[in-house]
Amino acid sequence: MTDNKLIQRDAMAIGRGISISTKKAIEIANFLRYRDLSQAKKLLENVIIGRVAVPMRRFNKDTGHRPGIGPGRYPLKAAKEFLALIKSAESNARFKNMDVNNLYIHRLIANKGVRNFKSGRQGRRLNKSTNLEVVLKLKGNKK
Repeated sequence: MTDNKLIQRDAMAIGRGISISTKKAIEIANFLRYRDLSQAKKLLENVIIGRVAVPMRRFNKDTGHRPGIGPGRYPLKAAKEFLALIKSAESNARFKNMDVNNLYIHRLIANKGVRNFKSGRQGRRLNKSTNLEVVLKLKGNKK
């Protein structure tokens, strides 16, 4: 599926079965897609400390408004997982001798993962699970 030309220009990281909400992951993915790598990392760090809210465009029922963006939230657990995955993709880019200062997030996808049962006193319930995929590209490449 992937040819060698794409492998040389792209850096990729995949997270499978991450225990975060898929809805919040989709909102964060839409918030960060096509941003510079350094800008995306700063935004995620600010979300974690509570300075920047993630705008909730799609899943925003009963969501309070934040200054300047409308409905928004601070999904801490999901932001930490995204930050770890983006740092992993950045280290993959360093390994491929790519210019880290000239990278942007080309593809950022959040999908539903496998939902395993967890058992407890109340019986069986389904766990949350999300699959994440990050692809970084150099700014000069159009394809």
